[in-house]
Amino acid sequence: MASFEIMRYWLPVILLTTLSAAAQTLPVLDQNPPRLPWYQLQTPHFRVLYPTGFDQTAQQTARRLEQVYEPVSETLQKRPRKLSVVLQNQTMVSNGFVTMMPRRSEFFAIPSQDPFLAGNLEWLDLLAVHEFRHVVQYDKALQGLTRLAYTVFGNSAFSALTLGVPDWFWEGDAVGTETALTLAGRGRIPNFDLGMRANLLAGKRFRYPKAVSGSYRDNVPNHYVLGYLMSTYLKRTYGADAWSKALNRYYRFPLYPFSFSNSVKKTTTYRIEELYRRSMDDIEESWRKQQEGLRLTDAVTFPVTASGKVFTNYQYPQYVSDHEVIALKSGLGDIAQFVRLDRNGVETKVMVPGLYNNPEMLSVAAGKICWTEFRYDIRFGQRIQSEIKLFDLKSRQLKRLSSHSRYSVASLSPDGTRVVAVRNDESYQIRLVILDAQTGQELRVLDNPENDFYGQPRWQDDNRTLVVVTRTKAGKMIQSIDSETNTKRDLLPVSGQNISHPLPWKQYIFYNSPQSGIDNLYALDTKTGQSYQVTSRPLGAYHPAVSADGQKLSFHDFHAEGYRIAEMQLDPSRWTPVGEVRDGSVRYFGPLISQEPGGAQVRTALADSLSPTADFPKKRFNRLLNAVNVYSWGPVVGSDGQSGTVGLRSQDLLSTTQIDLGVGYDQSERTVNYYGNLSYQGLFPILDLGFQRGQRSTSVYIDRRAPLDSLRSDAWNYNQLNAGFRIPLQLTTSKYFQSASLSAYYNLQQVSGYDLPVRPITEVGFDRVLHGMSYAAAYSRTLKQSKRDVGPRWGQAVSAVWRNTPFGGKLTGEVWAVQGSLYFPGVGKHHSLRLRAGYQQQMQGTYRFAPAVFYPRGQSYVSYDQLMTGSVEYRLPLLNPHWSIGRWLYIQRVKATGFYDTALGESQVLVQGQNRVVTDQYYTTGLDLSFVFNVMRLRTPFEAGIRTLYNLKTGELLVQPLVIGLGF
Repeated sequence: MASFEIMRYWLPVILLTTLSAAAQTLPVLDQNPPRLPWYQLQTPHFRVLYPTGFDQTAQQTARRLEQVYEPVSETLQKRPRKLSVVLQNQTMVSNGFVTMMPRRSEFFAIPSQDPFLAGNLEWLDLLAVHEFRHVVQYDKALQGLTRLAYTVFGNSAFSALTLGVPDWFWEGDAVGTETALTLAGRGRIPNFDLGMRANLLAGKRFRYPKAVSGSYRDNVPNHYVLGYLMSTYLKRTYGADAWSKALNRYYRFPLYPFSFSNSVKKTTTYRIEELYRRSMDDIEESWRKQQEGLRLTDAVTFPVTASGKVFTNYQYPQYVSDHEVIALKSGLGDIAQFVRLDRNGVETKVMVPGLYNNPEMLSVAAGKICWTEFRYDIRFGQRIQSEIKLFDLKSRQLKRLSSHSRYSVASLSPDGTRVVAVRNDESYQIRLVILDAQTGQELRVLDNPENDFYGQPRWQDDNRTLVVVTRTKAGKMIQSIDSETNTKRDLLPVSGQNISHPLPWKQYIFYNSPQSGIDNLYALDTKTGQSYQVTSRPLGAYHPAVSADGQKLSFHDFHAEGYRIAEMQLDPSRWTPVGEVRDGSVRYFGPLISQEPGGAQVRTALADSLSPTADFPKKRFNRLLNAVNVYSWGPVVGSDGQSGTVGLRSQDLLSTTQIDLGVGYDQSERTVNYYGNLSYQGLFPILDLGFQRGQRSTSVYIDRRAPLDSLRSDAWNYNQLNAGFRIPLQLTTSKYFQSASLSAYYNLQQVSGYDLPVRPITEVGFDRVLHGMSYAAAYSRTLKQSKRDVGPRWGQAVSAVWRNTPFGGKLTGEVWAVQGSLYFPGVGKHHSLRLRAGYQQQMQGTYRFAPAVFYPRGQSYVSYDQLMTGSVEYRLPLLNPHWSIGRWLYIQRVKATGFYDTALGESQVLVQGQNRVVTDQYYTTGLDLSFVFNVMRLRTPFEAGIRTLYNLKTGELLVQPLVIGLGF
């Protein structure tokens, strides 16, 4: 779940934005289709917004939020302000988040097929507890200096002061809360901390900077896992209110470096680094005790080509012969791809899927691979569908079996004629659907009146009976379902175990269970009802598959270097009856249950059906009346340090309308400007309107001849109006990210009080008015990248611009330009080569537009009638270290970029009454050296370095600072 991540990504954009005389376009947000009606429910502590047809689920969610309000708030000793919660039902992405820009929470109402995310919790119940805990965390900050900052400056400054609280606390505390207050939660799921467990048991204890910031080589568990273990250790040791005390100290004065660590030290007597060491010592001891006395089953791991030096996964094995499997390969250095593996270590790339919708399973049957992929709406980012894809291993043909569909998982029948899929309707209704594997036609829709959750369905050998994990209010069970009659039979009774991955074989049903405290494979004998433990692996075993001859059982298990495919003899006589399986569960959260005063209340609430109580009153939500929603006010300093603004920022709750109003000041020119920007994004085209009024000033030499004694200064007023539209298009349908955009803008610039006798041809002067139009089109297609890639290895991008003055006037001009880039693989696996070229033509006139193509780096721009540019750029990683400089800096990557830029300009000039052609050429080359680093233990990376430039024409050598990215 993204949780508060979106807020933290947007924050630096807001903090670093500064307005100038140029047109300002506000960022493109994700919207729903414009014709979707919205409604709202008002409760004592929440306003729930939801789309039409979602009434029942909205009522249930509103009641659930009220039920968890007090218990979730208790241990942080804060009762949050009333909150708006937006229920999104157009997406197939399972997620949720809390943000302060503007203040709201969004629940993506699509249950996840990943059994290790929600476990035995109903999806919206999990979001209600987890996301509301983030709301409590944020409102906890409304005290001391942070409250003063919010009162004066709004959410932008408020959110800036929360950056000192590490990401791991936000998510770890929320995971701990969901675990302690419910009977499920990720703290109870062994797969959740699998990576950390593997590292510590393998002796790979990372230093705190690496544990927080990550690595380009090793598997560093995310901030959810790190935070759960660290925040839980502190509560186990110092009580449930320990974090409340630490946060109280931090928010009183959060301005100095490492103030959060110091607040923890005053609460516990040790700093964050020591908290990390102690929590790792504590949990490692528990995990090592769990390993004592384990009787491990033997299995042979498939050899792989991946180097153990770089974290790589091989998952979801499916036999295509008695000695070969299809698996999904992914990792730090590889994009997700299907590969063929055999027992001798021969690996063959099969194909690369598109936007893989991973249900934590894979289906291969009758020589075909079956999976689901996300399909984004071409325009509206909140509408994301999920389609079924089939790939024929023999013909190598890819088929899109469904379109405009909402299938979260799909499985092929053994004969390859039919597909069973789980369909999630926009009304939050879950159904099993049988499709024709040739046409994609829905043959049958199996009714589900109780709306139970269905997970990871599989076919039995009769090509008729289905086996599925069913989650009810009471827990999970395994059922068989007749795909013709919808007749159901309970095979494994309901329990609180987080079972998953069912696989029928003969009279048995294999499944995954954490019964021993470690995820392993079990088998149910459907004739006797007896269950057996099949595997006992030290860290876990997942996703069983049986070879065609019935002699081998394969699965994937985990190592510190990644998931690997393992294989063992399939011999039921060696299985252990479940009654003999020792429960070695590590209940690290155990003390929290008694510490949380509202736990019993929440568990009781989650067990009821929510039906007896009266509904909250329903009311239509009017977008127009709620278009203005101010969330930030006060001053903002520009990224150049020479400018700043004082203004208001507004964004409505459905992300359709953005407004910026304010006053700006430019320190370099000592001038003031007033601005207003409006972007309405609720239609297919985005409509933008911007206005600025202010002053400019400059000093120029009127007479360029020596001596330069004719310096003149002047200040003048300007008005600028920009109005137009843009259409961003999302076109991704494969392993290539594809997007396009179109735009057209009218630009009015009006100048008064300009008293200089000359003006630059690129400026509006002499009390004139410029009426201009600007048109642009762009297209990009680039291959997906792994974390270790420094740039696209394959791709194309092209853009075109046309600016002119079609309305006449004293100022006339026209420019059109086109430029493109081609991306190719470099010599090394993660290298990237880019070839770039551009052409620009400026028409003769009384005004010259700004450049519309790139220009050689380090060379001052000169406007020509015709301009041709070219560039060759080679990017590569040099090192992936884990260097720490005290508590201030952690460097995790060093990169280099070599480039060669050239430009050829040609203009016609009038010399002694005759037109002459003037031609100039420019050549620059250089080397960029950049570092990816983290500052003061922040997880967000930065990238900066130095650029060395050599001008081949002038012989000038320059060394410049280089800021590439802020990591947001």
